[in-house]
Amino acid sequence: MVGKVIIAGGGPGDEGLLTLRCIEALRSADVVIYDRLIPRSALNYVRQGAQLIYAGKEPGRHTMEEDEIIRIMISEAGNGKTVVRLHGGDAFLFGRGFEECVAVLSAGIPCEVIPGVTSAIAAPEAYLIPPVLRGVSSSVAIVTGTEDPRKGRSFVNFRELAKAVNTIIILMGASRIGEIARELIEGGLDPGTYVAVITRAYMENSKVVITTVDKLSSGEVGVENPSVIVVGDVVREGLKAMRIAGISFEMNV
Repeated sequence: MVGKVIIAGGGPGDEGLLTLRCIEALRSADVVIYDRLIPRSALNYVRQGAQLIYAGKEPGRHTMEEDEIIRIMISEAGNGKTVVRLHGGDAFLFGRGFEECVAVLSAGIPCEVIPGVTSAIAAPEAYLIPPVLRGVSSSVAIVTGTEDPRKGRSFVNFRELAKAVNTIIILMGASRIGEIARELIEGGLDPGTYVAVITRAYMENSKVVITTVDKLSSGEVGVENPSVIVVGDVVREGLKAMRIAGISFEMNV
């Protein structure tokens, strides 16, 4: 009998932001293939005897390539097992969840998708920064700062994006942030626009640095990995709220 694959988003790193459906899936799993940025306590929900497979990826270093992950998913589910593929954040937002789902379905195996809380929204909100705000921002773009070079072209035009939306949230942009900031300025964004660099949100040693696009473009402020980068006037408003709440932040403007 064929099993099934469940592709689940594990949220931004806090056990409290796991969904109930994700927890149910982990409890039912025979095999769990998990990523680097999941809440580690999520694995406590996995029943004794289930197989745990680490498939974490860091910049420039992959524990397991995507083809191998998919091969294991199909093989284990083909043997009648319930396989949970646990991603950090949401599996379909700059993860490989959709590709995995299509590969599994194409192999004749049922596939369920469980949405997860994305760090693109959760990280700013951890520091009281709203993605949109009445009278300040009516639009938000969530973009990747790192694209697969095998595509042959970039799908993110930061010069055009500079004037297209009020708030820009960048994931996986640590290594290119200077270049990205320069492109935003070239596209017409005010160099003094505030930026929040949120590092390791919901994890140990989390922090937020408030800076400007100009500071990032000149390399005066570096960005660690993993970070969520928020660009726009909503950062100024969030800064006011952080001060009222007594939330610690670093200032470099």
